[in-house]
Amino acid sequence: MTSPPPDKIQLRHRMRTIRAEAAARDPDAAEKIADLFPMKLLERYGPVVSGYVPINEELDPMPLMKRLADAGAELCLPRMLPEGGISWRLWSLGEPLERRPFGLSEPTEDAPEAHPTLILTPLLAFDAKGNRLGYGKGHYDQALQTLRSEGRAFACAVAYAAQQIDDVPAEAHDQPLDWAITPAGSIPLFMMRNMAALKQG
Repeated sequence: MTSPPPDKIQLRHRMRTIRAEAAARDPDAAEKIADLFPMKLLERYGPVVSGYVPINEELDPMPLMKRLADAGAELCLPRMLPEGGISWRLWSLGEPLERRPFGLSEPTEDAPEAHPTLILTPLLAFDAKGNRLGYGKGHYDQALQTLRSEGRAFACAVAYAAQQIDDVPAEAHDQPLDWAITPAGSIPLFMMRNMAALKQG
């Protein structure tokens, strides 16, 4: 994979700072998004929901995942593959996790594989078109592309409101987000993207 353009590198540095400041200002953000999440998304795009174990200042999706599990969702988590990329593994709240490189906590290798249809996604930034700024490795883009090629996959950003910016530089391989949940409420990104396309058309 080619190196990202310098503006993307600089943007990542800036958004790490913005995310850290947002996390410090809002220690109850995880509970807020759990309360605000529209359960119609689980009814429409569940029942298999992928979450993640937060690292650094990522917004913690665990309270939301508990609410979804209580409503009947089947949970899974990403596990990084040795050759790169993501495999999804079934996981229930309270089950042990394995410490992996880069500070990641992931399901064990023998955990059953899953095919999530609603994917809670960590990130550094997103925009109204659903462009996502990740960490530069492309793991989520590759995984979403695979899931979408095999069926439906609805990607929902879990983020602080300050992580929404005017424009995220997009590349050909980037997979768009469909929704975002923040402590300030929901953002239906797929609807905004469709409206923008209609205006341009």
